[in-house]
Amino acid sequence: MSPLDDSQQLAAQLLARRWLPRSHPLVKRALIDTELWNQLGARLAGVGLQLVDNVHADHIAVALLRPAESAVFGETGLAANNNLDIPRDGVALLVILWSLIVLPKRQRQVARSDAIHAGQGEMFATDKPMPQAASVAPLISYRSLLADFGDQLGKKLRLDTNLKLLERHGFITRRGEDIAEGPLLDLLIDYDLLAPRILDGALGDVLARAGHPVSRPQEEQQDIDD
Repeated sequence: MSPLDDSQQLAAQLLARRWLPRSHPLVKRALIDTELWNQLGARLAGVGLQLVDNVHADHIAVALLRPAESAVFGETGLAANNNLDIPRDGVALLVILWSLIVLPKRQRQVARSDAIHAGQGEMFATDKPMPQAASVAPLISYRSLLADFGDQLGKKLRLDTNLKLLERHGFITRRGEDIAEGPLLDLLIDYDLLAPRILDGALGDVLARAGHPVSRPQEEQQDIDD
């Protein structure tokens, strides 16, 4: 058997591991090599998958293409609130954790990127690096989460069960008593769709009353003001 080329290696690793860090040598190449990126996308599309990438995240991943979803999950699966068999209170916990981790992270990334951009001068005005998620994503205290939202999320037993489930799926990681962003938290949840519903909806008020106010990143606020 002939050796795998770079796109085959990347596709195989993504299928086996579900996600890869952007710091992975082949991923770093693919992110700047349009031909390799397109080859990888074509290989994945051949089996009903697509690349998922987000400049605000530290990983890339794979997800089903829309036409493949019905073939995999059927009509019953498509009608479910998720296709990972996460219970409703687990989904609620996921949304709260996304709000407490991703929204503040975006604010910090935009603020630091703006600061770097301001210090670069006109020569590099178009080069606006995005700080790594790991360096700016907040850690969530388990004890605070339990105290603030335990009653709404099924108390300690259900909270612990769903945290383990979300960790197994790659949405979060645990660092002792702290909860951190997992590889998929900012990849498989649509920021543009969910953020306005939280910021402009009832959950934003609930978070604020619990002592976790959330707000839009500065760039987004400027866009709205304009």
